[in-house]
Amino acid sequence: MDTVMTSEGAAEPVVLDAMELTSDPGLGERFAESAHRILADLVRGGAALGWVEPPSLREVENLFRDVCRAVQEGDGALRAAYVDRRLVGLGYWLRYTRPTHRPHADLEKVAVAASAHGRGVGRALTAALIGDARRAGIEVLTLDARDDNHSALHLYRSLGFTEYGRLPDFVAVGEHRYDKVFCMLDFRRQG
Repeated sequence: MDTVMTSEGAAEPVVLDAMELTSDPGLGERFAESAHRILADLVRGGAALGWVEPPSLREVENLFRDVCRAVQEGDGALRAAYVDRRLVGLGYWLRYTRPTHRPHADLEKVAVAASAHGRGVGRALTAALIGDARRAGIEVLTLDARDDNHSALHLYRSLGFTEYGRLPDFVAVGEHRYDKVFCMLDFRRQG
């Protein structure tokens, strides 16, 4: 994996798909551990990733085992962003399991290490996952986000997602309540 340098001399992320990730033994073997570190750190910092307490390593290992199985079955996509062979971000979508919803998928997580925020990692991951969904024949790619996650919602809107609904005060984190914002990218309406 080569590092790409920007004109300012900063390393740009290299975004790998699941096949590229698992075919590199050095990266594939350490992926769950590196992903755990990123996810646990973000949750400790209050990130809106679906956990109130940081997930355990076992929980992250099980999650990505299931995601990789879905990818192998054509029911998902996984992307990992690296800078100098160090994982700095990850994301995945999964196809809906209900038979009537099979043409569609949900972008379930996009997570970027705090040290890599503002460097285009989230945009690169999300754009790659959108491309994967398009190639997989997904008709509608959905996602949900906590309403206080302004930077993520801005990113998703800039990539073509539109809001289609909200559940007021639905997300509970201790005594705090947040709206759950639903967004979609409808490939059927694109040329």
